[in-house]
Amino acid sequence: MSWRRCRALIASDLWRIDGRRSARLFWWRLCSAPGFRYIVLLRLYGWLRDKPLLGLGLRPWVVLLLHHYSIRYGIGISRDARIGSGFYIGHFGGIFVNTGVCIGDNCNLSQGVTLGQLNRGERAGCPTIGNNVYIAPGAKVLGRIHVGDFAAIGANAVVVNDVAPYTSVGGIPARPISRRGSEGYVNRTDYPPVPQA
Repeated sequence: MSWRRCRALIASDLWRIDGRRSARLFWWRLCSAPGFRYIVLLRLYGWLRDKPLLGLGLRPWVVLLLHHYSIRYGIGISRDARIGSGFYIGHFGGIFVNTGVCIGDNCNLSQGVTLGQLNRGERAGCPTIGNNVYIAPGAKVLGRIHVGDFAAIGANAVVVNDVAPYTSVGGIPARPISRRGSEGYVNRTDYPPVPQA
C-alpha cells in the first residue's frame, strides 16, 4: 500500500466520524476516540507491511501498540483482515475480526461484534462483508458467507447464511426481517475517492 492510499484511508475513516477532515480534527479524534485510534494503527500497519526497511524499525512499535489497545479497549481486529475505506467503530469493546475476513467500504461495527471463522462443514471459512453494511451490537457473523451491500444485521443476531443486498436480518439464526437494509445507519460516505494504488 502506498503512503498516499494510507493517508486517504485514514481521511475516509475520519470523515465517517465527523463529515469533515482537518489536521486539528485528526489529532482530536486520535486522542479522544479509541476506535479511530485503533483504525489508524491498522492502516499504518498495512502501509508498513510492504516496506521491509522502514518496517523493521516502525512495524514492531505499531504491532505493540495494537496489542496494547486490543487489551485496553477489547478490540481484536486481525492486522491481516482486508478492510475497505470509511471504516467506523461506533463503540469499542468485545469486537473480534478474524484474519480471513474481508470488509468492504463504509462498514459500521458496533460493540460486541464477532466476524469469525468456522472450521468445519460446508460454510468453513470466514465471512465477506459488502459495502455500506451496518452490524449492530452483539451480532455474530460466522463462516464463509457473504453479506450483501447495504445490508443491516440486527442486535445479537447470529448470521450463518448469506445476506442479500438491502436486507435487514435479525434473530438466531438470522432471518430477513426488512428490505430497508442499512438506510439511515451508514452515514457520511461522501468523502473524496480513495486511490487504489
